[in-house]
Amino acid sequence: MPHTVLLAEDDRAIRNALERALTLEGYRVTAVADGVEALAQAHRMRPDVLVLDVMMPGIDGLQVCRVLRAEGDRTPVLILTALVETADRIAGLDAGADDYVVKPFDVEEVFARLRALLRRAAPAPAESGPAAAPEPGTPPEPSGLSGRLLEAAGLRMDPQARQAWRGDRELELTRTEFELLELLIRNAGVVLEHSAIYDRIWGYDFGPGSKNLAVYVGYLRRKLDEPGAPQLIHTVRGVGYVLREG
Repeated sequence: MPHTVLLAEDDRAIRNALERALTLEGYRVTAVADGVEALAQAHRMRPDVLVLDVMMPGIDGLQVCRVLRAEGDRTPVLILTALVETADRIAGLDAGADDYVVKPFDVEEVFARLRALLRRAAPAPAESGPAAAPEPGTPPEPSGLSGRLLEAAGLRMDPQARQAWRGDRELELTRTEFELLELLIRNAGVVLEHSAIYDRIWGYDFGPGSKNLAVYVGYLRRKLDEPGAPQLIHTVRGVGYVLREG
């Protein structure tokens, strides 16, 4: 079955062009012109992924995202934005968006980001045998999660439960932040190149001009770092990033 996309964009030319392109790419698309209709359709059709313009009349794309997240809806959200400042991009992540594309965009980049979001949202293969779930809000003990718990640089992560902690503090992470942190933890002490991270997380290298990775790393640092504690994610200028303590 083709994946279903709910597209909300108030610019008719962009909406029609993107709807046509997504349809030709094999998606089943429902296109609307404002946030109110986007929320109504999201509740009605339960799409596989949402593509939301930020600037829309009435209810904007970020408000749509906030409402869905408050309702517990974890459908992947790709934000379309003409706002290029880092603070604007962070606002999108704060609202619960999983990724964003800056206008004007190449439609192939939209396709690549949608493929990555849908791939990450796909159910994980079932594990053989029952697995003990950690108590809500408390870090699991390694002895009870043999083979599940990842640990590095004072961090703990349970990939199956999609939970992570620094010390006793649970981290509230978006899907993309979680997968970026998981990649860094699994390769702790290893410098990961920008292109390798893009390929593993997004499935597509957006080139040296892209600020996408830097924005996510910066936002992840804000959630990880603590006053008086060493920074965990280090920048290797011109190369990439590494997770290490101190």
